[in-house]
Amino acid sequence: MPYTEILYREEGAIGWLTLNRPDDGNMFTPIMCHEIRDCINDCRRETRTRVLVLTGSGDKFFCIGGRKEGMERTNLYAGVLPTLEMYEAIDKIQKPVIASVNGFAVGGGNVLQMVCDLTIAKESAVFRQVGPMMGSFDAGYGTWYLEDLVGKKRAKEMWYTNQKLSAKEAREIGLINRVVPDAELVEATEAFALEVADRGSVALASLKASFNARHGGVGGLARLAHDVLLPQYLSSGESAELSASFRERRSPDTSKFGQ
Repeated sequence: MPYTEILYREEGAIGWLTLNRPDDGNMFTPIMCHEIRDCINDCRRETRTRVLVLTGSGDKFFCIGGRKEGMERTNLYAGVLPTLEMYEAIDKIQKPVIASVNGFAVGGGNVLQMVCDLTIAKESAVFRQVGPMMGSFDAGYGTWYLEDLVGKKRAKEMWYTNQKLSAKEAREIGLINRVVPDAELVEATEAFALEVADRGSVALASLKASFNARHGGVGGLARLAHDVLLPQYLSSGESAELSASFRERRSPDTSKFGQ
């Protein structure tokens, strides 16, 4: 699928999704949000890749939030950037998603890296929440996930005072996983992704679904049951016997249950 505001390529087990608006801080637009969602959903339907890396174009910005220019002026949902579609797609995809932060991760850009399963950043990267300074907020993923990562008091301080955090500080408080020298980010990201990809894909999918079930409520629990547990049950002797007995209009042979 051709994209206009993101780039996507595959290198073996790794899919690389790049936010491609470097002259505007790789800021979200409605088009970019939908392209990220669609790209991730496409990755969900293929088995070529086992890990998805999300990064930004250039060497200064990962993403500095969203831009609403060109959107309809309304108080309805259509007037709000469709960022939730991206976050939900990251949560739902069964593959681990690694954020490779190549610069400023600010506002929605910081939320984006938080929603990813893992984050690696270059030393000069900067992390910040700025909503209350500029008349905005993220009272969903941006608060729940941040609290889980750094604790309630630190999460509130980040939102209430909007301080900047260096990559080193972000790692020390648990906001990100790894920090590497600027020149080594791409190579280190690839090594990190391959390290993850070398694990069992079904096991990783099960773990990811389990982690997300708590936040997802009934949707998260359904995702765990549907994607992980249901396929195993459908291949069981019990499921096969019940299906066969229903088709053949007979009582099931319960001795086959549990096989």
